[in-house]
Amino acid sequence: MRWDRQRADPGEGSAEALPGMPALKGLVRSVQTPEFAGVTFHEVLARSVLNRVPGRSPMPFTWTVNPYRGCSHACTYCFARNTHTYLDLDAGDDFDRQVVVKINAPDVVAREVRSPRWGREHVAMGTNTDPYQRAEGRYRLMPGIIAALAGSGTPFSILTKGTLLGRDLPELGAAARDVGVGVGVSLALLDPDLHRSVEPGTPTPRARLELVRRIRDVGLPCGVFVAPVLPGLTDSTEALDALLGEIADAGATGASVLGLHLRPGTREWYCRWLEREHPHLVERYAELYRRGAYVDKRYRDDLAARVAPLIRRHGLAPSAHRASRRDREPAPPAEEREPWPAGPMPRAGSAGGAADQVPEQLSLL
Repeated sequence: MRWDRQRADPGEGSAEALPGMPALKGLVRSVQTPEFAGVTFHEVLARSVLNRVPGRSPMPFTWTVNPYRGCSHACTYCFARNTHTYLDLDAGDDFDRQVVVKINAPDVVAREVRSPRWGREHVAMGTNTDPYQRAEGRYRLMPGIIAALAGSGTPFSILTKGTLLGRDLPELGAAARDVGVGVGVSLALLDPDLHRSVEPGTPTPRARLELVRRIRDVGLPCGVFVAPVLPGLTDSTEALDALLGEIADAGATGASVLGLHLRPGTREWYCRWLEREHPHLVERYAELYRRGAYVDKRYRDDLAARVAPLIRRHGLAPSAHRASRRDREPAPPAEEREPWPAGPMPRAGSAGGAADQVPEQLSLL
């Protein structure tokens, strides 16, 4: 059966798709289709799509748009996993397979940026889940969002692993004539076997390098986010040198390299993967992340010292970003540190908090 035949009218049982669905407001229907085996899309009508970054964020932007929640890219290390617990869904399989789609996002953004109170501040996309994950090929939300932002005089940026962005290069090129447009591609590794294991739903590294070329061919700047660097797997000087060389050959205007963060939700899921696929590294990770979500400072310092000459050698400008507050602060006391996970992957319960809270992330743009 094709996608358009997988319909459920509002109130026809859609809200019973998962136990956590009562927490999902505005649910219209839930969709399953053979093209996305094992994935359920929960279509919702959002009341607001422009999200203000909460608190004293270190980010160089204050507004975000996330048309999707959850992501079929299924990156084991994804920092946004814990946001699914706000829906009483788990940060593991549910994050990969239960994707919320704000089907009215373009219309809502258009309405919000028409408000006389809208200050045309920079809007970042791709800060939580990827706006160009595979479902965007069906839902086509981004062209309308791009048009709404550009038409209102609002500058914006996009960070993605999704080669579907190539579809919208004409719209992005046109928008760049009126507002500031930044584009970043996330690419952390070249090894095809590791790619299939750790980020199985993403386009291949070679496909993403080709996307960088296409972005540059239309005259847009394109930085590459080399993140996360995985200790013991992608962090050798040889691997980083090869990756940065390929990025430079693709024409990228800059690169930013960042080590793996293991926040709650992500931490448990990634560690189960590590125990299964690379058990010899478990003890090393337990030591590197003994203080919490951020890798040991000595590791970060060593990584930065090795990367800096590679960036210069390949003629890549370091992409602008600000260090997170956690990187500037001393480690928390022992009683506040997160323990290294043990036992089976837990099913996370509700964590509370804003539905679209944006975790700390470094910006390329």
